[in-house]
Amino acid sequence: MIDFRNTNTVWASVLVETLHHLGLTTAIICPGSRSTPLAIAFAAHPKIAAIPVLDERSAAFFALGLARQSNLPVAIVCTSGTAGANFYPAVIEARESRVPLLVLTADRPPELRDCHAGQAIDQLKLYGHYPNWQAELAAPSLDIAMLRYLRQTLIYGWQKTLFPVPGVVHLNVPLRDPLPPLPEPDRALAIDRLRQTFDAEDFFAHCCPPSPQPPQPPLQRGGYGGVGTVGERFIPEQIFPQWQGKPGIIIAGPAQPSEPETYCQAIAQLAQTFDWPVLAEGLSPVRNYAAINPDLISTYDLILRNQNLAETLTPEIVVQIGELPISKQLRQWLETQNIRRFVIDPSDHNLDPLHGPTIHLTISVGQLAIAAANNPPNPFNSVNSAQAEYRQKWADAESQVREAIGQTFASINHIIEPKLAWVISQSLPIGTPLFIANSMPVRDVEYFWQPGNLQIRPFFNRGANGIDGTLSTALGIAHRQQPSVMLTGDLALLHDTNGFLLCPKFQGHLTIILINNNGGGIFEMLPVAQFDPPFEEFFATPQQVDFGQLFASYGVEHQLISSWEKLRQLLNPLPSQGIRVLELRCDRKFDAQWRKQTLLNLASILS
Repeated sequence: MIDFRNTNTVWASVLVETLHHLGLTTAIICPGSRSTPLAIAFAAHPKIAAIPVLDERSAAFFALGLARQSNLPVAIVCTSGTAGANFYPAVIEARESRVPLLVLTADRPPELRDCHAGQAIDQLKLYGHYPNWQAELAAPSLDIAMLRYLRQTLIYGWQKTLFPVPGVVHLNVPLRDPLPPLPEPDRALAIDRLRQTFDAEDFFAHCCPPSPQPPQPPLQRGGYGGVGTVGERFIPEQIFPQWQGKPGIIIAGPAQPSEPETYCQAIAQLAQTFDWPVLAEGLSPVRNYAAINPDLISTYDLILRNQNLAETLTPEIVVQIGELPISKQLRQWLETQNIRRFVIDPSDHNLDPLHGPTIHLTISVGQLAIAAANNPPNPFNSVNSAQAEYRQKWADAESQVREAIGQTFASINHIIEPKLAWVISQSLPIGTPLFIANSMPVRDVEYFWQPGNLQIRPFFNRGANGIDGTLSTALGIAHRQQPSVMLTGDLALLHDTNGFLLCPKFQGHLTIILINNNGGGIFEMLPVAQFDPPFEEFFATPQQVDFGQLFASYGVEHQLISSWEKLRQLLNPLPSQGIRVLELRCDRKFDAQWRKQTLLNLASILS
């Protein structure tokens, strides 16, 4: 358990054993010399899966994917110098999307800094304000009091990865020579005394995983004025009378809940209580549990493009669950109408980029649904004809647009990018984890993902909305899980091809659906596309890569897909092992024009 070969092995093995008792199951280890004691200790632990990954950026996003799937911290370890800087994009994403990560950066000891000792940079507060907490550990010591300090610091750091909001903890770990487990003759007696007196069972007795639910302050009763206070929790009884009997909508934004069905049921409870429709983002599990929410609206982006209808659909109340959806149309509509919005989210994050008349209720949607169920509306003031008529307007528009989308895509036999989200939504095995890359894929999912009951679990990196680590995150989500799928464009995949270095260690299956349109399709949708040059070279940035040869170099299976029927066959059932790429070649400019025109056409069918 504890490695008594030298000072560093004692320190590192106490560190690793403490983390094991706290609940750590996986550590991602990047190669390097200064981190030798940590790497050896993690690799030797029988109950922690230590996975070596060459590229630090890929390693960090792989860890992020693992942590997002498990909702538990994953440790990532690197050597000193610029290695830790390559963790930065994943640190930012983890903070913004609330994923627990424990970052351990090995470092030179203080006496070897600022003296050109080599591979030594300023690693203190390396990640700015993004970590939940950050500290530098003391240099390794054999003193039992210092080992207790190490243990307590790790306990505190572990808790800060999870509470009050999941995120990143960064511990900088200075280490002196000898880094390998070589004997230290001058410390042999001290090490032997420690070995004889160290009681491991007693030392780690109080190290245990924290409660799965953070301790909550008591619910506050009181006046309406205290509702918006950040960090305050309250019983929303005072709010419910304002909601009853009024036309309203529930907006279910992007979400990756650990229990998606329970999450969808909570939203359905609210919708039923107040007789409101649910506008569900394509990245919300609500669209994949459609039977739970019969008043589901999935085509709101297209509906709101009809200006006349959009005016008549203005509600009095908006309840926003989590973050706002991607839809620019929805955001503009909310901003223009200046509707009072109640943001439901247990975090202390500001979730209103529109800066409107919002009130943040710092509770979960589950807690709100329970409160609503325990405080049923007054039957004489709950549902009226105007409210029912309002809900029906949404339902009628949804039915018209959804039918038109289905007819449009059913008549298209050639490969176009926008149809892909519609096909995938109906083709995957039940419960499939699906990682959706940023840029155009998440938007096509928003526009065209068809509601159903396949319980597909959408995953995504929408914290910072970048394309960093796309492949590595997807591999982390799929590792040791049921067969999974990734939907990505060519540039997002090329940006993270080092993720394929994970192939030898990856366990499970990942199918990558690659949209190869030779460039950045999202830029074709923006006004800058009118200006060429420099558009094609500096924005679309086509890379002219032979993907078949690229994948062959990593030993990854590759198939070129030329029909929708072939794609459906390959998506259900999915293989159980390995990584494969299904490449669909698309015309970037044609797809962009088709998308623009079709979105307008679909909106115009509404009366």
